[in-house]
Amino acid sequence: MQISSRFTIAMHILTYIATAPAEEKVTSEILADSIQVNPVIIRNILSQLKKADLITVKRGQGGATIIKPFDQLSLFDVYRAVDSVKDGVLFSFHENPNPNCPVGRNIHNILDDKLLRVQQAMENELKAITLAEVLQDADKYLANK
Repeated sequence: MQISSRFTIAMHILTYIATAPAEEKVTSEILADSIQVNPVIIRNILSQLKKADLITVKRGQGGATIIKPFDQLSLFDVYRAVDSVKDGVLFSFHENPNPNCPVGRNIHNILDDKLLRVQQAMENELKAITLAEVLQDADKYLANK
């Protein structure tokens, strides 16, 4: 199990937008160069962030802006915007455990509550960290260019 890179790309995008000089138009091409991915991937993620009301994107000449206050934009908001988990469940099971095997027959009973607790803990941590906190670290590291 691995969360897709869309989440970290989205955080890279938001960090770049937040730290870019006010006069810079942050376009998908600029972001793609920073992240080293195809601009199409950036545009798709920008679209997801826009749909979640986290950013605005100007058509034509380009430029993205974060519209939610940094201290109110949690990593969970970003995660939910770009990393869709099937039916809200992070962990997926193999499809056909053997019903004739005691473990196969009971694997959901054995693991479901534990995996739900893990998912809830992860989501609570994501909710506790804001873009403002990420930007504090960005300021520290970017100051030492």
